[in-house]
Amino acid sequence: MPDTPTIRYYHAHLYYHDDQGLEQARRLADACAERFEVQVGRFHRQPVGPHPLWSCQLSFAAENFGDIVPWLAIHRGALDVFVHLGTDDDLYDHTQGVIWLGQSHPLKLDQFQRNDSR
Repeated sequence: MPDTPTIRYYHAHLYYHDDQGLEQARRLADACAERFEVQVGRFHRQPVGPHPLWSCQLSFAAENFGDIVPWLAIHRGALDVFVHLGTDDDLYDHTQGVIWLGQSHPLKLDQFQRNDSR
């Protein structure tokens, strides 16, 4: 059996598709950053990387998962939130180590290399 990966961090991607959703995402990210230790990334107005919608990334330590993710689940409003763990295997992190809050969306996974050590 391969070694169990170490979860070094989590990302929560706030998904939106228009200016109204962008403002909701800004308010949610600001409120989250006031309450928790998170790093708020850029607010994209186009799909970036594997993400099919406009998004903003919140980064946080693995030990804060139990506080932040339930808070996001309650306060996300109409936003969909894609949460994934962070190991050294991006494909695994974006397929097997995920939680969706709200509706799920198909990701663009062809950019990730398969890690055959799993």
